[in-house]
Amino acid sequence: MFDGFSTHDVPVEGATIHALVGGHGPALLLLHGHPQTHAMWHRVAEGLAMRFTVVVADLRGYGDSSRPEADPQNMAYSKRTMARDMVQLMAHLGFERFLLGAHDRGARVAHRLALDHPERVEKLMLLDIAPTVDMYAGTNEDFARAYWHWFFLIQPAPLPERLIEADPAAYVREVMGRRHAGLAAFAPAAMAEYERCIAIPGTAAAICADYRASAGIDLEHDRDDREAGNKLKMPVRVMWGANGVVHRCFDVLELWQAQAEDISGVLAPCGHYLAEEDPATVLGQMHDFFHSPKTD
Repeated sequence: MFDGFSTHDVPVEGATIHALVGGHGPALLLLHGHPQTHAMWHRVAEGLAMRFTVVVADLRGYGDSSRPEADPQNMAYSKRTMARDMVQLMAHLGFERFLLGAHDRGARVAHRLALDHPERVEKLMLLDIAPTVDMYAGTNEDFARAYWHWFFLIQPAPLPERLIEADPAAYVREVMGRRHAGLAAFAPAAMAEYERCIAIPGTAAAICADYRASAGIDLEHDRDDREAGNKLKMPVRVMWGANGVVHRCFDVLELWQAQAEDISGVLAPCGHYLAEEDPATVLGQMHDFFHSPKTD
């Protein structure tokens, strides 16, 4: 995976971020979801590297990035803090302005990054999420049963941490395998990476802090922006799976239209894990949206 990419471990404020960089052209940062790592981009990264300088990064608490200790408010894992990590990572790599594509948890970080640092983001693509505020507000039985981990991970410590640590690989397989495509969608090498990283000491505490932040301080930040009338100002494309829970439970494009000034939407013929289930569609949409002349 990621042939020709170089590896970087970059110190940022309060953490170290692990990233791979490859290709030539405008900078494109890709952020992964839960319970994954940068490896989720392995089926599209090399194709994107033909036209872009592609940066695939592990969020703090995931992959081979560091796992800072959580604080009572979970500010260390707020999307504001995680977004700042990525701004600092890209600046360290020499990119003050960049394209941004993200999936799942990474897309929530990307949403916050684009709100807090709009001057940094040229274009934004979000994969298979609706806004966090709307997903919590619109929770029904169907959503709660399918996204059980949202409500499991926010339980007070140390209950979810202990249960995950008892069998980390089983947790990954339960979360990912219950979706539309099952475990068959994932390459063995990528699945091995997800299982390796979930077992790194401190991961369970970190991912719980990530979700507790989303159910707490992140909602406060998002509501503050809504009250202030702040919207995404750069071009935004949202893409979601026709066989996914987000599509079944929410009007994805309508919800994002209320949060962005310039938006388009694409319904993909797959489930939640778009970049692994349907890499051809993701690659085509990214080339179309982030369009740039081919670089030799």
